[in-house]
Amino acid sequence: MRTTLIAALLLASPAAAETFAIKAGHVITDAAKPALGPSTIIVTDGRITAINPASAPIPAGAILIDQSSRTLSPGLIDSHVHLTGDPGTPFWREAVDSAELSVAYGMKNARLTAKAGFTTVRDLGSARLAGFAVRDAINSGLFPGPRILAAGPALSIVGGHGDTSGFLPAVNDALDQGNTCTGATECTARVREASQRGADVIKFTATGGVLSQQGRGLDQHFTEDEMRAIVTTAHSLGLKVAAHAHGPRGIEAAARAGVDSVEHGSFIDDAGAKVLAGTKGWLVPTLMPFRYTAEQLGKGVYTPVVEAKVRAILARRGKQISIARAAGARIAFGTDAGVFPHGRNGEEAADMVEYGGMTPRDVLISATTGAAELLGLSSEIGTLEPGKAADIIATDGDPAVDAKQLAQVRWVMARGKVVE
Repeated sequence: MRTTLIAALLLASPAAAETFAIKAGHVITDAAKPALGPSTIIVTDGRITAINPASAPIPAGAILIDQSSRTLSPGLIDSHVHLTGDPGTPFWREAVDSAELSVAYGMKNARLTAKAGFTTVRDLGSARLAGFAVRDAINSGLFPGPRILAAGPALSIVGGHGDTSGFLPAVNDALDQGNTCTGATECTARVREASQRGADVIKFTATGGVLSQQGRGLDQHFTEDEMRAIVTTAHSLGLKVAAHAHGPRGIEAAARAGVDSVEHGSFIDDAGAKVLAGTKGWLVPTLMPFRYTAEQLGKGVYTPVVEAKVRAILARRGKQISIARAAGARIAFGTDAGVFPHGRNGEEAADMVEYGGMTPRDVLISATTGAAELLGLSSEIGTLEPGKAADIIATDGDPAVDAKQLAQVRWVMARGKVVE
């Protein structure tokens, strides 16, 4: 009887809080502000509870983590990834590989992404339920990985970028993801269906795309009425909208429809940039694919249709950033990881400086407070302060001065758990 009573009391007692004390040489609490000197960040049950001077006493029972030779910064945010795929996979594998296999790829890539310092990502395209499965497994604590906002399959016009093509009609039909729509009414329905399946964000392909087998160009695909229906419906459901857009008129139309972000923006012009700035939309420039796709040309990796589009776009690297910024549009960090190997996300930062003319501090802002605002998560992530999630990275140098530090992250904590 006594043993049973003790066991019941133990089960009823709350679990002891897990507290970490993380020693830092410098702490960047906000990328727009000067760094603090030697400090100790206190984390309890996944949240920051204090940021103290290094001389302050450490709470009793806290687990000490010594990063005192390094700079601690907010966990990085990648606003555009594809976790459930790897680069260089032949397009015909789409007709062979199962959705279950793509979930396995997603778990592998989620861990690589978190280890690289990216503690939050937007997954902007996966098989119908695969991205949601990866998100939910990580949220349940089954696997290590970043916080994920998942879109599921991007909405596409019939035969456009995002629609299955390149196979016999019967195979195309068998692989259909139910993500195409024609006309405002059908596009409205597709948004509602994506919401029903569990989408955190809506993505649609406003223009043609580079790596799909469709050969219908890189400019506007959806009509403006269809775009407005997608955006209005998503916003009415509390969902933000990301528009894949390369061509100038597709970018301008998507911005006019009120999208929250334009992804890629490769051929943006002054007119499109002005509209995007006027609607307070964001540009997610994704420069890393330029580097990776250029390396694959002439090697038989891409079909002739795809290779022609790759060659057309290569001269535009970084130009979208300078044009957008000149018009006053905001930049959020995003890489399109999955087009290039996962885990190399941080290399985007140096390209944004070299090709886009941004300063390292501007890049760090785009990968922390900027991206957090785009994702609607500013109250949870983007800065280091009491009450926020303990998403923290350590670098040997100062990433606000040297953008290459974001590709050399030495230690990561995601939601209070050290990523091994």
